Amino acid sequence: MEKKVGGLRHLMVTVFLSGMGNFIVIPGITDVTMFALCPATDECSLAIYLSAFQQALIGVGTALMIPLIGNLSDEYGRKALLTLPMTLSIIPLAVLACSRTTNYYYAYYAVRTLTAMVSEGSINCLSLSYLADNISDSERASAFGILSGVSSGAFVCATLAARFLSTASTFQVATFVSTLALVYMRIFLEESRPDQVDSMIEPMLKEGEDIIQKDGNAPGKMPVFNKIPSPGDVICLLKSSPSFSQAAVAAFFASLAEGGMISSSMYYLKARFHFNKNQFADLMLIDGIASTISQLFLMPRLVSSIGDRRLLSAGLLVTCVNAILYSVAWSAWVPYAATTLSIVMVFAPPSLRSIASKQFGPGEQGKCQGCISAVSSLANIIAPLIFSPLTALFLSEEAPFQFPGLSIMCIAITLMIAFIQSLRMGSHVSADTDKHNSNCIQV
Repeated sequence: MEKKVGGLRHLMVTVFLSGMGNFIVIPGITDVTMFALCPATDECSLAIYLSAFQQALIGVGTALMIPLIGNLSDEYGRKALLTLPMTLSIIPLAVLACSRTTNYYYAYYAVRTLTAMVSEGSINCLSLSYLADNISDSERASAFGILSGVSSGAFVCATLAARFLSTASTFQVATFVSTLALVYMRIFLEESRPDQVDSMIEPMLKEGEDIIQKDGNAPGKMPVFNKIPSPGDVICLLKSSPSFSQAAVAAFFASLAEGGMISSSMYYLKARFHFNKNQFADLMLIDGIASTISQLFLMPRLVSSIGDRRLLSAGLLVTCVNAILYSVAWSAWVPYAATTLSIVMVFAPPSLRSIASKQFGPGEQGKCQGCISAVSSLANIIAPLIFSPLTALFLSEEAPFQFPGLSIMCIAITLMIAFIQSLRMGSHVSADTDKHNSNCIQV
């Protein structure tokens, strides 16, 4: 296992650098938003609603784009498709690297909304597909966990850097590291399955020769739009395997809760306990360290003994407990204590991706991961529409009753639904007997 993952070190470095470039701005973005929109306040409904609107728009874009990107990567290769989202993710960072004034913030807001429709989730989807191309089914959950651990390690390094850098320097460093990730990937990362390109080119050349012989004209390029999966294709893929459809349902509710936490938790902590950039960074640092240790060292050992399905259920249950503690937090130290539960919470995402991945062959990993990402994106469209208004209402003076953490408690209920769904997955046949080749999405 170590030898195989070691052979993928360039992928790991790419994920680390790319993740660090994006994570380093997270602790400071709430303060930047509040300063640009509502200076000198700790509660700002405008900031909450704008963030929710942006998250919903990005969700719409990613729900459409990620299945297309995953589908194209099955034919054209993972490396070729990685270039687009990694390039686009640099642009909004560069905007705030120039200035954080109100006008620049609105420019960042618009640019990030557009670019994130393609880049958000695509790098993770393609990285998982790349890994699945090179790792056997029995070792895939551990490999996915290690990849997540590398991402968590990037999160730790990024949070440490954000803790000590000024806000201006943070966005400048983020721009540089994201650019470095792109350059490194283009130079060092090899295509995961070179036969993809060869098998694609040969039929096209033969077809082109036939057309030239018949018509005397060179063939035109194959239209990209012919490769866009329709809603029917995605539904067919979801129905193609009981285990895969159950994993997709669990992914929907888990992502719905995750999207709710993203849109609500930081504004909740700022209004409830007056958290600032440094306190957000400290909180994220605890989460990142616990996640990194767990995914790199604990999860590979546990998955071989208890399996990825039980790890998924354990992760979702503990994540639910974490949300409950957040919602009823009576002191500023409670969120810090709750965050230590990340050591178990992080089992859920790689376990779920591993379960889904095992249902399909190596030539369909892009479709598989793209479909799960699309389901997650759909949840991210809905989450801010539900949880952001609740957060804004119960943090304001117009709340019908005093419960600032009501939206977080609703997130905990959503996680409980995902947990119950994960328990039902155990009733299906094993991944090995359930695997097949799907013909739902033709390329």
